[in-house]
Amino acid sequence: MNISPRENLAMAMDSVWAHRFRSMLTIIGIVIGITTVVVVASLLTGLRAGIVTFFAELGPDNIFIFKTSGDPSSDFAPIKERRRRAIKPEYADMIARSATTVQAIGLALYIPPAASGTIITAKVPGFETDNLNMVGVTANDNDLAPRDFDQGRFFTQEEDDRVLHVAVIGYDLAKALYPSGDAVGRTFMLDGAEFTVVGVFAKAKGGFFGQNAADSQIEMPLKTAESRYPQLDRFMITCQAKPGMRKDAYDEVDGIMRRLRGLKKDDEDDFNIGTPDQIIEQFDKITGLIGLVAIAISALGLLVGGIGVMNIMLVSVTERTREIGVRKALGARRIDIIAQFLAEAMALTGAGGLLGIITAVLLTMLVGALVPALPSSVPTWAVVTAFSVSVGIGLFFGVWPAVKASRLDPVDALRYE
Repeated sequence: MNISPRENLAMAMDSVWAHRFRSMLTIIGIVIGITTVVVVASLLTGLRAGIVTFFAELGPDNIFIFKTSGDPSSDFAPIKERRRRAIKPEYADMIARSATTVQAIGLALYIPPAASGTIITAKVPGFETDNLNMVGVTANDNDLAPRDFDQGRFFTQEEDDRVLHVAVIGYDLAKALYPSGDAVGRTFMLDGAEFTVVGVFAKAKGGFFGQNAADSQIEMPLKTAESRYPQLDRFMITCQAKPGMRKDAYDEVDGIMRRLRGLKKDDEDDFNIGTPDQIIEQFDKITGLIGLVAIAISALGLLVGGIGVMNIMLVSVTERTREIGVRKALGARRIDIIAQFLAEAMALTGAGGLLGIITAVLLTMLVGALVPALPSSVPTWAVVTAFSVSVGIGLFFGVWPAVKASRLDPVDALRYE
């Protein structure tokens, strides 16, 4: 008596449904393990997508030079890096004269939130905010890393040369200061000086945890920033490589900087040089470690679930000994018995995987609704992998009970009470 795979699967599902409460208790570990992996994968995928978009706006051909690693506007760099010599603004001119693989160079001066001794705020009559960050940049900054405008324009080279108090502000900052819109041409007070808004950037794309500091940024002409804050030396140089020559430009700029800093052949760089994709690679290493931890945690749940499945299948074999004897007496082969119990084990763990995936999707949607700043996206590969692993667990842990059932003697099995 041969049994088709469809009949085997139907009997397996009937058996799982007949003992649904017991089955649910058995697969809790699998549900928890699959949920953990899929949720973590969803959050990390969403975060990575936001970060990739964020750095894409910085310009794929750009090379950044700063004293320390990390965010130039923050003070969280390692102590060893903070002790380095500052990047001098004249380096930009020297690189421009020496580098043959660089087509444009920009310079930025990052202004910390308490540059004047107190927390700096931006205010207009009736509205004030300290949720901002400031930077002075050269007039070609928007050419190096183009961004769309919600209103107005970027400031010109003439406005920079004349040290004018003009500014381009981020989308969120414009909404905070001018809720009614029409920010261009209006003024605001910033650290005791009046600035005129010449442009408002469109909402930035991507970011960390859904947030992008560019939306709260004030960009002013570099010479204006230098005149306002002559004590600051947080300069960053941006070098735009010629098309298709970024690797060559990176090596050339690194060599020029080492000569300018007087470094010997065996000396380590006392500055940080990086590109957007290098920063993304560093992020991938961090998320890779987080993923490994999540896999280790979920593996425990899957192991517990797998042992539970083996245990319940052994119980099922014992309970259905007489049924097995009847089937063998009617001509069922050993392979038919093995296939029946393997199908039941895989149906059990597959149901656990499906419940885990559904739970993970619902949790991901809930996190997205409660914390909009935390991007999340359920990747297809995570869903497919999770379901495949859950079914694989049923196959692995169901082998021994299935083989045990197939080895039962039909005469002894028919006598079993």
